[in-house]
Amino acid sequence: MVNCLEMSGGDLSVDLSTLGLDRRRRDDQEMEDEEEAPTHLNTINSSGGFLVVSTDKLSLQYTNVNLHGHDVGVVQGNCPAPTRRLVYYFEIYVKNAGAKGQIAIGYTNEHFKMRRQPGWEANSYGYHGDDGLLYRGQGKGECFGPTFTSGDTIGGGINYASQEFFFTKNGKLVGTVYKDVKGPLFPTIAVHSQNEEVNVNFGQQPFVFDVEAFATEERLKQQMVIEKIPLPLKVSHWIIRSYLQHYGYQDTLDLFDLASVSALPTAPATHENGFCDQGDSYALSHRKILRQFIRSGDIDSAFNKLREWYPHIVQNETSTICFLLHCQKFIELVQLHCVNRIFNKQNGDMEEAVRYGRVELVKFLEVPSSTSLLEDCIALLAYEEPLKSPVGYLLDKKQREVVADAVNTMVLLTDPALEDPQRRTQSHLEKLLKQLTACCLEKRALSRDQGEAFHLHKVLQKRKGVKP
Repeated sequence: MVNCLEMSGGDLSVDLSTLGLDRRRRDDQEMEDEEEAPTHLNTINSSGGFLVVSTDKLSLQYTNVNLHGHDVGVVQGNCPAPTRRLVYYFEIYVKNAGAKGQIAIGYTNEHFKMRRQPGWEANSYGYHGDDGLLYRGQGKGECFGPTFTSGDTIGGGINYASQEFFFTKNGKLVGTVYKDVKGPLFPTIAVHSQNEEVNVNFGQQPFVFDVEAFATEERLKQQMVIEKIPLPLKVSHWIIRSYLQHYGYQDTLDLFDLASVSALPTAPATHENGFCDQGDSYALSHRKILRQFIRSGDIDSAFNKLREWYPHIVQNETSTICFLLHCQKFIELVQLHCVNRIFNKQNGDMEEAVRYGRVELVKFLEVPSSTSLLEDCIALLAYEEPLKSPVGYLLDKKQREVVADAVNTMVLLTDPALEDPQRRTQSHLEKLLKQLTACCLEKRALSRDQGEAFHLHKVLQKRKGVKP
């Protein structure tokens, strides 16, 4: 949806960078949130003289006889725990508790002394099996949970939402402790008496503890906090109504009003909730017709109506709005070629698309802001099956909505009573979602960029039961 405009020479034009036209860019941004997670033990940075790591780097055994506190067999994961998620977790299985059961699980930083138990040194935490104590940065432990021995499965995790470490035993939560350690943290295992042997599970096998249910419960806690916030009466109704009105969905708006006429307060109550939708009602019937034309792929009719009703919007043939409409016309011609090919009809429609591009799109070659979309449009010609190509997203019906939204915004901006153009470029719903995104980013920044990344479209898809 259009949410920004740029002004040049007194003329308003849509800023292409805000239209979400390049969906591949969005995918690239999401890939940035994908991090490497530990998959095996790091045999290079470990106290190798006191332990043996298996060839698959997923189990370790203490092979020495401990004499003092500096002959601990310690090993970290091959990389730090990922931080751009709600929860990170791993488990160990105590195959043999050995002579004294001095096994520990925890987290340490990259400068940790690899001959000491996790939790004995600064910037480290460890849950110890021989005494059930939790150690956090010093040699003295504190009461925490039960001891553990042969046959037990122990887990250690990080809850980035609450900024806490948590530990489990045999699928049950033992307890949590506040995480006040900065910087990357490595999952760490220690053994410290003869014949102690441990297997490590970094997720290559199902966990005994239901970490997915734990994460779901954490999200529900956050949701419950949000739901306790008081809201004005029927505010959701007015948010939805203003959205329908803003984007010219007149028929849906009429049905929406009809269905709620007896259950809601009259229009003046909207002002009490901060909603004044008089501006959004401007040219509603015109915007409805223009949207219908564009959504049906009839770009010529949309152009004709714009020239009849709002000629100044399309008087500049190299304006952004003309560019979007011409691109969509080109896309519709390619789409027609694809349909005809499916039904074994003549193949001449692609030639028509080529002719149209040479006449109408060539004029935008020197316009820097149009480069990305223009290249994608032209690239459709290079594929035998454009629908299956990397630029096939242009043939999706959602692309028509992008163009229809842009045209809708331009019409709203012709309102002679308009005082602030920025107030008219977004619906109330979009302003709220924008603020939500900003708040989520700020919250994550306060946690040193740790925690689950917020992607609005993923949240909406999850609510609809659609895989992202």
